[in-house]
Amino acid sequence: MAKQQAKKQTARKTGDKRLYTLDVFIIHGLMTRSFVKKNRVISRTIQIRGDQTLEDLHHAIFYAFDREDEHMYEFQVGGKGPMDPKARRYTLHLYDENTDPEDRPAGDVEHTKVGSLGLKVNDAFGYWFDFGDDWWHQINVVAIEEGPGRGRFPKVVKRVGKSPPQYVDWDEEDE
Repeated sequence: MAKQQAKKQTARKTGDKRLYTLDVFIIHGLMTRSFVKKNRVISRTIQIRGDQTLEDLHHAIFYAFDREDEHMYEFQVGGKGPMDPKARRYTLHLYDENTDPEDRPAGDVEHTKVGSLGLKVNDAFGYWFDFGDDWWHQINVVAIEEGPGRGRFPKVVKRVGKSPPQYVDWDEEDE
């Protein structure tokens, strides 16, 4: 057991090559009723290595859902799912020492590695994109494999449902 723990710690220091398979579901966002009716489930399965960052995961999600314009975003990890105020927040930038400790994030997405989050299979965490239009996603950890896998990562390995337009056209609702 101690040998296995030491091996995991060494892997994290040298570059965690574990492969994480994540199901990313859109659970809230501006979509017309007709779009939602045609696309009951909207998800993407993404594989990412443990030595890649939350910023890398953001970019994978961004392109997987065919988004066009960048916006602010954050991840919430360790709570009871997306939007849990008790979850650890990982944001674009860390705040300074004058920021209220209650508002300080746990880390920044540019430097936080997926493998450092302590994720286990069946864990769920949140991803909030565009703080104005509020695209909320739930990310489920489906598998964690010891090998790095083949090819380039992160990569989308499955798509369910069409990608919703990033900006809803309410005129389409009448059609």
